[in-house]
Amino acid sequence: MKTNFDSMMNCVVKDKPEEGLTLTTKPIPSDLNSDEVLVKVNYTSVCGTDYHIYKYDEWAQKRLKLPFTAGHEFSGEIVKLGSDVTCVKLGDIVSAETHIICNECEFCLSGNGHICENTKIIGVDTDGCFAEYVKIPAMNCFVNSKDANPLHLSIQEPLGNAVHTMSHFPIEGKDVVVVGCGPIGLMGVNVSKAYKARKIIAIEVNEYRLNLAKELGADVIINPLKEDVIKRVLEETGGRGADVVGEFSGNKVAIEQAFKYVKAGGGLSLLGIPSKDIDIDLANDVVFKGIQIYGVVGRLIFDTWHQVKELIDNDMLDLDKVITHVMKLSEVKEAMEIMRSGNSGKIILVPGE
Repeated sequence: MKTNFDSMMNCVVKDKPEEGLTLTTKPIPSDLNSDEVLVKVNYTSVCGTDYHIYKYDEWAQKRLKLPFTAGHEFSGEIVKLGSDVTCVKLGDIVSAETHIICNECEFCLSGNGHICENTKIIGVDTDGCFAEYVKIPAMNCFVNSKDANPLHLSIQEPLGNAVHTMSHFPIEGKDVVVVGCGPIGLMGVNVSKAYKARKIIAIEVNEYRLNLAKELGADVIINPLKEDVIKRVLEETGGRGADVVGEFSGNKVAIEQAFKYVKAGGGLSLLGIPSKDIDIDLANDVVFKGIQIYGVVGRLIFDTWHQVKELIDNDMLDLDKVITHVMKLSEVKEAMEIMRSGNSGKIILVPGE
């Protein structure tokens, strides 16, 4: 069906400095810059960042400039090209690297665009994809296989976070711990299984998500509200500790415990962002253990995306289990409340319904 670019579209905006999001209509953003494309959004997924925006918590109050259209994870079809765009074409099925980088700073020029000092984020600093259409820089498009499941394609961005976290250190044949089984942590469990970890230990306080982690490949599940995490991890690893820890929770206690049970010479990948200062025995738990610590910032552009594509195209993941809810875009408030409960994996919204 041909798009009428002069018509209106449904979208979800953050327009008030309070908890909530507003379902409204706006003109389709057809006024493209020469390097931009317009994408018809088929599916968009809900992220923890979107939930922070919904709650309008301390981070959101400091970070956001209202109003804007929320959302940054999606898959869709390119329906319009800017005048200078040659890297993609009409009809391409794409997802987006949500970090818009400058390509001018020291980090971008040295191949480390994922830590660009001028990064802007789709759906945070620019209008996002909780809408029927979204315009983005063409260079941020990742072209997908047309026969891939479009639901799976819409969660590649967070899946990339999980892949980046769990693949930085070699995990094949290793004992790994995944801390925090929110949607990205659940993906981390599944990625660890795909990459042939020897034993996967999942740590989570929510029983729904803990059981989901088991379904996705965790060999051992630990609820820190019910047992001693450090003791149990050491028991499960023959007293040596975990070879690799992927930290997704950002919880102060969980992070401090991870430094205790990571194996000497092991690796600790940190994705979760703590809201409190972390107390570490630097001498005994880092220096004398000889561990490596890696801070995960988004995805390696576009290296991680190709890793994700390989996993999806070769059907190496159980993403249908990760996706627990598919809802209408108009049900965004209900989706946020499900997220608040913790009783979900990944939630997908459908703009066209």
